[in-house]
Amino acid sequence: MLTGTRIAILTLSMAKQSAGILLYRRKDEQLEVFLAHPGGPFWAKKDAGSWSVPKGEYEEGEAPLQAAIREFEEETGYRPSGDFMQLSTIRQKGHKTVHCWAVAGDLDADSIVSNEFEMEWPPHSGKMRSFPEIDRAAWFPVDMAREKINERQAGFIDELIKRIDE
Repeated sequence: MLTGTRIAILTLSMAKQSAGILLYRRKDEQLEVFLAHPGGPFWAKKDAGSWSVPKGEYEEGEAPLQAAIREFEEETGYRPSGDFMQLSTIRQKGHKTVHCWAVAGDLDADSIVSNEFEMEWPPHSGKMRSFPEIDRAAWFPVDMAREKINERQAGFIDELIKRIDE
């Protein structure tokens, strides 16, 4: 018989692992970060608190940084490169663990090209539809980015500021 503690440990050990990139730049001497808005019908009308670093799940055995680079490219069409800074790992509300790296870079947010996913929509209709993994992306000054980003990921921005201002 599983106890509550054993169930919790088992659940956490099965939690999904995700890896992402926090791209940043200085524009007119102001620090900006690149965030992505998730695509699909559940996110269509949500804004504040729903943006994210471009990220995705990876499988056991895959190097998290390589997964983060792959996911960023799949979701934006841009392959980040440079001196990657590993940031602290966070756990989102759904128990997903997110590993993140920051790197300086620049891209045109209006010209991103995202891969797509399929889901049944509307629910229980039997009809499958395709949606982009991210439906838009933008550069935000850090104060505005804190309002837009998933609350658990806001620490990535704070850590980035501390690390590049040292």
